[in-house]
Amino acid sequence: MAGRGLRGDRYFDHKENYKGQITFFAWEIYHAICHALGSKDKDPSAFRRNVITEGVDLNGLIGTEFEIQGVRFRGTEECKPCYWMETAFAPGAENFLKGRGGLRALILSDGSLRVDTA
Repeated sequence: MAGRGLRGDRYFDHKENYKGQITFFAWEIYHAICHALGSKDKDPSAFRRNVITEGVDLNGLIGTEFEIQGVRFRGTEECKPCYWMETAFAPGAENFLKGRGGLRALILSDGSLRVDTA
């Protein structure tokens, strides 16, 4: 929902102009961290990002408006990793993800996102 976040998300209606109304994470980074840290049993959900992307330079979207499946967003900043990643994923995760932790964004228009496996 525009300006509010994802219905059902823990940050829905968190606060006005919250920079992380939705978060994105790259599938390629997930595979890279699994390989680098030898993790075979962790799901991408461990990173607490809302949407997994593939083939997109997420850092390149910071400060720009973009659209996915008819929903408009504005990239606000990198979704920086924190100490919690060390426990949620594996030791070394916080350092590995610096500069590639995902994208935080504002939601500019209402709409629905659906799983697209194509």
